[in-house]
Amino acid sequence: MRRSTVWHALAVLSAVLMGLLFATTAITARGTTLRAGPEIRLLGLIDDLQGRTDQQARTLADLQAQTEGALARAEDLDAGASNARAVAELGAASVGLTAMQGPGVTIILDDAPREAGGALPAGARPDDVVIHQSDVQAVVNALWASGVDAVTIMGERIVATSAILCVGSTLLLQGRTYSPPYRIDAIGDPARIDSALAQSVGVALLQQAVRSFGLEFSVQAQAELVLLPYDGPLTLRYAEAA
Repeated sequence: MRRSTVWHALAVLSAVLMGLLFATTAITARGTTLRAGPEIRLLGLIDDLQGRTDQQARTLADLQAQTEGALARAEDLDAGASNARAVAELGAASVGLTAMQGPGVTIILDDAPREAGGALPAGARPDDVVIHQSDVQAVVNALWASGVDAVTIMGERIVATSAILCVGSTLLLQGRTYSPPYRIDAIGDPARIDSALAQSVGVALLQQAVRSFGLEFSVQAQAELVLLPYDGPLTLRYAEAA
């Protein structure tokens, strides 16, 4: 009887020990096989790579979004630059820095021809038979008033800083001297130019001298003119008090 009791106690103890062993194994493995085979390890690597790939895809999407934003800003800057360039080109044309082409007029101004021996016409003084600075200025002012796009005198493009000066019997323009006859070309509507010339007081005085002393003042419409750009210095020079 005692031996059976001992065996019974040993069986119960063995069962308890086996239960403890199974519990310990389950906790250690945490629901997985303790000795994972090659397939199990490969699946783990695949899961890890998939996680990295997903993270890289998210990073790529963020970079693409940043790139698209940068491209949009660059397009805005390009549009602004294009607008600025268009304004600059328009300004270059208006100030005479680009060549101009179109219909217009050619105006010739010349001194009165002298009689035999250089005698002056009856009743004329030496100043009456020559083209003066004021005559050229009156014509040019009338041209601008008519809305012309460009003006040249003796091929020199007239700009905002151009000064028309007489030096004796010659014309000083942008550092060069010219003798008559003086040629003035202008691109614009010939009809409007004729109207502006007819309304100019200075041109009326010139025409009176033409009739009285034989000076030349002719206006010829041109179907096509090409006026070269201004090629002189753009730096302004001015005087200062000592």
